[in-house]
Amino acid sequence: MKKIYVLMVTVFLMGVCVPEVNAQGILGKIKDKVKEKVDQKIDNAINGAVNDVDKTATDKVKGKKGKADDDGGYEDAEEGVDNPDAATSSDFKRGEVIMFQDDLEKEPVGEFPSKWDLIDGSAEVKTLGGKKGIEVTNNGYITPLIEEQGAYLPEEFTIEYDFYYWNDKGNIGLNDVKLVIANTKNRSERADEPARAAFILQHPVNDNRSCVFRYNNGTWGDCKDTGFEHTFKQGWHHVAVSFNKRALKAYIDGKRVVNLPRVQQGTWFGFQVPFDYHDLTFIRNVVLAKGAVALYDRDAQSMTAVEKAIAETGKFVTNNILFETGKATLKQESMAEIQKVAEYMKANPTARFEVQGHTDNQGSDAINDPLSQQRAEAVVKTLEGMGVDGFNLKAVGKGSHVPVADNKTEAGRAQNRRVEFIKK
Repeated sequence: MKKIYVLMVTVFLMGVCVPEVNAQGILGKIKDKVKEKVDQKIDNAINGAVNDVDKTATDKVKGKKGKADDDGGYEDAEEGVDNPDAATSSDFKRGEVIMFQDDLEKEPVGEFPSKWDLIDGSAEVKTLGGKKGIEVTNNGYITPLIEEQGAYLPEEFTIEYDFYYWNDKGNIGLNDVKLVIANTKNRSERADEPARAAFILQHPVNDNRSCVFRYNNGTWGDCKDTGFEHTFKQGWHHVAVSFNKRALKAYIDGKRVVNLPRVQQGTWFGFQVPFDYHDLTFIRNVVLAKGAVALYDRDAQSMTAVEKAIAETGKFVTNNILFETGKATLKQESMAEIQKVAEYMKANPTARFEVQGHTDNQGSDAINDPLSQQRAEAVVKTLEGMGVDGFNLKAVGKGSHVPVADNKTEAGRAQNRRVEFIKK
């Protein structure tokens, strides 16, 4: 616009100053030039406006979302929200009482795992990436070696395990891990057939096929079959299942992938691996615990588990804060439990707590006493990192000197390995 204005002023001045004899010819040429420039500017302005409109329309077609304004249009959307992920719950909590646990630390490589029974095929302890795992093959089927005969699963229970997923096995063939929760009392027969299973979770170990789950919802043999998508990266992955009277939930790496309102009561469980590929299918860190995710947590907002325990007993005791064997290194699955404690402590900033670490009696006091102290300190440090005032926390290691269960059994030792938050 400034250039056009200058040209027009120039034309006016020239019209004033140019001798009359040449005025008409010169003025005509200048007018033509001015008209050409004006037309060009107008065309550019129109094209620019059209391009802006096209871009806005294209963005909306591509899915850029915005908030509707008063004129029926859309405000600009924030960057990075073109394709938002759908969120789901991650509410898993391990049961309070450990009924079976196998971390394989003391198992000799090359032998059948001592805490398991074999229904079919074969199984062997092997080392994979420096960690021990159970390889199940030859159409293998294993189940925990629990002395109690018949059904042993309670009305509320959780099952957890890790499995290894491969990205570089090529066309070795299809293979899966099946977690089978049976509905029969005969633990000597395969229960991977729908009529004998309350729930089956089947997932691949070396390709991106859909995961599958099957379940009976109360009618004998009435098996439902469906699936879900989950993308795995190579490495160990964590699976968890929670059953509460009738409701079943399953999680992979903390993300809930199955949520069923009605499933048959399970009786016992095992793992089944079809086909006979070797060095492919591994599981480890299997834990069965009594207790489950609540059916309805109606009091969650007004009274959390931490608040309730402290209000009733003056302390909060948990077996869900886990460490690497023989170390004070917290496992990732412990963070959810510590977060609950942190939220309570931040909501009660004047309350002071003694954070006690407890071990079982495996090993000497010379090892367990400092280890329990280091673990308590690790919890305190983590709480501080979550915003809790460290002035209100004192770490105390109790070693194995204050057991709450019999150290002669694995279940008892699991209960003794705990962290207590005692209000002072």
